[in-house]
Amino acid sequence: MKTNILIPGIALAVGLGVGFGVGKGGEASSGEANGNEVRTRSTDRSGAGADSAADKERKQRSISEIYRQPGQIDRVQGLLDYYSNLSADQFAAEAEKLDSLPFNERILASFLLFGKWAEVDPTAAMAFTDTMGFAGAFVRPTVLQGWASTDPVNAAKYYTDNPQQFAMMDMMGGRGRGMGAQGAGAIIAGEWAKQDPDAALEWASSLKSGSGDAMRSVVSEVAKSDPSKAAAMAATMPEKDRKDAYESIALEWGAKNFTEASAWANGLPADQRDAAMASAIAGLSQSSPELAATELSKMTDANALRDAAPTVVKNLARQDVKGSMDLVNGLSDDDAKRETMREVMPIWTASDSAAALDFVKSQTSADVKDSAARSYVFSNSTAPFSEQAEVAAMISDERDQARTSGMVAMRWMQQDEAGATEYINSNPTFSDEAKKQLLSGEMNWGGRDGGGGGGGGRGR
Repeated sequence: MKTNILIPGIALAVGLGVGFGVGKGGEASSGEANGNEVRTRSTDRSGAGADSAADKERKQRSISEIYRQPGQIDRVQGLLDYYSNLSADQFAAEAEKLDSLPFNERILASFLLFGKWAEVDPTAAMAFTDTMGFAGAFVRPTVLQGWASTDPVNAAKYYTDNPQQFAMMDMMGGRGRGMGAQGAGAIIAGEWAKQDPDAALEWASSLKSGSGDAMRSVVSEVAKSDPSKAAAMAATMPEKDRKDAYESIALEWGAKNFTEASAWANGLPADQRDAAMASAIAGLSQSSPELAATELSKMTDANALRDAAPTVVKNLARQDVKGSMDLVNGLSDDDAKRETMREVMPIWTASDSAAALDFVKSQTSADVKDSAARSYVFSNSTAPFSEQAEVAAMISDERDQARTSGMVAMRWMQQDEAGATEYINSNPTFSDEAKKQLLSGEMNWGGRDGGGGGGGGRGR
């Protein structure tokens, strides 16, 4: 099993804080109930050769023994070995055991188990997700991707026969691109494109919904190895879907050969050119952030600048904190500056907290300063609490100031109750009710991280 099939599901599950409680009974999946179960080949990837004694002993260890061994990577390998050694009728019993694991261990084991189960008996794995309640929706992407990685044709048939089973996944894929979320069609299409891109594109274009994202997934995958072919494929797509596809191609092409990517992007229609160029520059920044910074400074389209700036500045900051600060200060668009804060402030505070604080203080735009101050506080848990409180007080938006100050108060209370109590009682940002909750440790602030806006506020 390829471990990369697990990443999208794990990231989504952790980001949403989903607990993977597993139901004990449940009903059959909609695929079995309506007679649409697809026969698939069972794959045994445990190897045909004879195992050594050490290999056999490793594969026979229990889950509890695996988690007691030192080294996270060794534990992952132990779980992979353990699940790879299961027969098709053993997976359900192992899935029921997941509920007894601590949350962090449950996440990892869930996706390793269901990823392997999907390769061995995908319809049974999919049926089991229906017994998991709400959490089943967050396991299905792993099952679907594991299935499509070995048998995309039947995975695609199951999806088109059972669209209602993937409604939540498709909703997150359509709205969660910033989290890297994909809809079911895009997951299948991307895996299929690794094996037969032309067939994958034909299937993706036939979908009644989500066809644009699915086709973009195909051309993005093809662009990793042959961007010119991907560009030719994208040119056959409906006009409304080309812009996103071109951006995906430009990102991959820019990382491989920026000269070629920029020449291609400059030849696109005017309404697609700037966005593609922004993606190409973002791709370039993966390997040459200094050159990408130079290219970014040439951009005149505000929307394209906002799209490219966070990635370019983040990649530059990893190598040159001062240079990345100069780059942000040199941007002509305040929205572009503001959009970079969530990405770069954690890097800045970890590398040079004093310089990061100077940056916050030097901003003249209220929106940029608010974003920088929020990000500074949320990403810098090592600065003195009095300094964090000072920065929170710089925020001009009342609601954001209250929420950020609340974060400072909660951190302060954990380490210095007396100092935190004085801060809370003397802070006019907090309502009487907020003060009461903060002092009792019952405040549920519910704010977003430092790059966000809105929410929170007095009396919450």
